[in-house]
Amino acid sequence: MDQTETFQRQGQRVSANDILQHIASGNEILLENCTVSGNLDISRLLVKDEGFELKELSLDDVDGCRQITISVPITLRSCVFEGDVSFAPPWGEKDALKVVFDKNAAFNLSEFSGQCRFSGVKFKQIASFDGCVFRRVTGFRGVKFYGRSYFRTAEFCGYGLFNESVFCDEARFTNTCFTRGGNFSKVRFEGRTDFSGVFARSKSVPVYESVHFSRHGYGDDETFWRFIKQAAQEAGHYQQAGECFYNERCAHFWRRFRGTGYAELSVDKKMIRVISGVRLLPELVFGRWLFGYGERPIRVLFASAAVVLICAFFYRSGYSQLTMRSDLTGDASEFLDGLYFSVTTFTTLGFGDMYPDQAHLLTRCVAMGEALCGAFLMALFVVTLSKRYSRG
Repeated sequence: MDQTETFQRQGQRVSANDILQHIASGNEILLENCTVSGNLDISRLLVKDEGFELKELSLDDVDGCRQITISVPITLRSCVFEGDVSFAPPWGEKDALKVVFDKNAAFNLSEFSGQCRFSGVKFKQIASFDGCVFRRVTGFRGVKFYGRSYFRTAEFCGYGLFNESVFCDEARFTNTCFTRGGNFSKVRFEGRTDFSGVFARSKSVPVYESVHFSRHGYGDDETFWRFIKQAAQEAGHYQQAGECFYNERCAHFWRRFRGTGYAELSVDKKMIRVISGVRLLPELVFGRWLFGYGERPIRVLFASAAVVLICAFFYRSGYSQLTMRSDLTGDASEFLDGLYFSVTTFTTLGFGDMYPDQAHLLTRCVAMGEALCGAFLMALFVVTLSKRYSRG
């Protein structure tokens, strides 16, 4: 069995051509505190005029697309890349090349001075970019992270593109900075996700249309929505910030409901955890469903209309007894009369021209209940309306 060699350097200046040649030769790469000169563009391996030796290169044709598989670990720690770094196909040739990292790929604490492109790459194992600084536009578009991925304390000085990527396992973006914004549209987070402490320095709100969290029921998306909310607030997009706040609170509810380590619990302990979650029922009913954590005032209007109409049908039914004032003629059996009494009771006006029969306890109890609901829902509507439209 052939043994792979290791291209190892520390504190030296290394040419991008040397790195590419060792990738083509199937050698493990281990660089630390090195400066990489030139453009590290893997598509150059397929250019005949470049003169690279490709006998050991794992090059396949998959569905009409050329695929380079890097089957050895790649570790470039605390390195400075002076030129562009690209493990993606050339511009305008999206389906011309695919790159697969079969082993761990670690670029921790490295600085990328030029453009950085990993679009369409497949990371089969760990992909680590902890502490990296990306000086220009960085593209991770359409990347599939099969293993854990780490972008903790990284800094994206340019735009960070993650759109259409898939994170199959754990994804950590803790304390990362997106200076000019980012793009997370159509991203799928299928494992644990952590955006704690992530922030944006500019007034550019990251794009997040159609982002998907498979573990939404565990509250994994809470920190992501908090990050977007803060960015939207700083940019003055208060309605958008309100929507993100609603998503954040929904995720927080599920995190409290299931608790930490829920997936690893036994069936019996899961049942105990669910039963104990009944204590959160008032928050679910009143906080989320009724007024949407202050972001859904229209729900309060619908609830108010439902209370008024239900009570109106009750007042005109045979189960209630309303009395007209003595100087008025007619009875209170018509639906419009029931609706009229229901509205005046709900709004606590009480004109006195119609009232529950003194001897009919059920009608009096329903009227009292409707009056309490009216006072509560009207106050709640004012609160939610003022909260939603008085930001900034």
